[in-house]
Amino acid sequence: MIEKAFSVHGHFYQPPREDPISGEIPLEPGASPYRNWNERIHSQCYKPNAELGNFEHISFDLGPTLVEWMREYDRETLASIIEQDQRNFQHFGVGNAMAQSYSHTILPLSTREEKITQIRWGIVDFEDTFSHKPAGIWLPETAVDLETLEIAVDNGIEFTILAPWQADTTALDHSKPYKVNLGNNKYITVFFYDRPLSDDVSFHPDATANADVFVQTRLAPRFRQGKKQGSNPEIYVIASDGEVYGHHQAFRDKFLNRLVNGAIEKQPFIATFPGIWIKEYPAASEIRIRENTSWSCHHGVKRWKEQCDCTPHAEWKAPLRKALTKLAQAVDEQYLLATGKYLSDPWELRHDYIHVICGHITVEEYISGKISKPLTPELQRQIALLLRAQLERQRMFTSCGWFFDDFDRIEPRNNVAYAAQAAWLTYLASGVDLSGKAKADLRMVKSWRSGLSADVVFQHNLERARSAQG
Repeated sequence: MIEKAFSVHGHFYQPPREDPISGEIPLEPGASPYRNWNERIHSQCYKPNAELGNFEHISFDLGPTLVEWMREYDRETLASIIEQDQRNFQHFGVGNAMAQSYSHTILPLSTREEKITQIRWGIVDFEDTFSHKPAGIWLPETAVDLETLEIAVDNGIEFTILAPWQADTTALDHSKPYKVNLGNNKYITVFFYDRPLSDDVSFHPDATANADVFVQTRLAPRFRQGKKQGSNPEIYVIASDGEVYGHHQAFRDKFLNRLVNGAIEKQPFIATFPGIWIKEYPAASEIRIRENTSWSCHHGVKRWKEQCDCTPHAEWKAPLRKALTKLAQAVDEQYLLATGKYLSDPWELRHDYIHVICGHITVEEYISGKISKPLTPELQRQIALLLRAQLERQRMFTSCGWFFDDFDRIEPRNNVAYAAQAAWLTYLASGVDLSGKAKADLRMVKSWRSGLSADVVFQHNLERARSAQG
């Protein structure tokens, strides 16, 4: 039995770039000669890695928004990625693909019900794509708190991957997974990725110019030398954005292919993935996590709610978070008023709505199956609109809207566009106009570069939604 191994994890994800009205991704000149960044990254990363068979040999998560786009753009490449996971699932009884919460929201900043929706939607979307249950889940930006982990475990998740500084200890052993005690006899396994190796892969192109040299000079020395059979097994996890392999860094798809194949041929360790590792070597040691932390903000989760040193000129982030949170609460109020008349737990209706999103059932069939009382066509339409508003209301908290330094980018503008759509759908369903208060709150959000104000973006998209309806 091999007691030394490493695992590469690739977080493959693209934010939703589709216009909420047309459903189309607008032309993005910066992606030239491609029409948009999805197409360019696909050509440089997703497709070549699939063609090389890299997905079979690494741990990975494939974001729901990326899967949805790929189904339309290149179904053949998506099928290849799924098949590579399936080969591991058939051989080991566990796949190497991990689920991802659905809308890439920062879960510690979410309410409990939002967390449940995001995790359940992500799991069902995963099952719809890969045809088996996920053993692990990737938390967006690895942002974590105990409530999120508890909800994940309640939904059948066994493990996740976090950054080493998210462990509440100064004596972390990177070579093994740990158990986190969630109370009530609930535990989740956590793999803390190896920072030196992950930083080399993510940020130092010179380190990954040659896979054989990387193995000899960086990977092999991480393992303790002279270990005897029966001693503690070792696994080192290398985690990075999957787009590193070919898009952020040219030719790194080929580096990855060599790394997990020929470069380790004569080494005393193998390439594996977390799901199979914990079947052979379950976590034995317990550890506490540092709550409200992430892998791409060393100030906890401030990057997605307020000013911090991760990005300059971030004065716009706090008012955007506040405005969208207040609008979400107003959207929820109308949803609960309408559905609470027929259901003891209206949130369950939202949690399971993913089956409509995935096309398993029509919205009419779904509502009729959940609500036993006969509904008029008008009430059916009202609840269908409010459920659609809940989807847009989730999308307006996509993490990418706060990641960068300026409001005048496609990601935060899209978040505001989803907010306008949520408000419009709520108006169509209830007759209650939430737009005036939303615009007043969004007026505080301005681009420091262009002066663009979020209320202008909101109004523009609201008018487009009205025109599309008319």
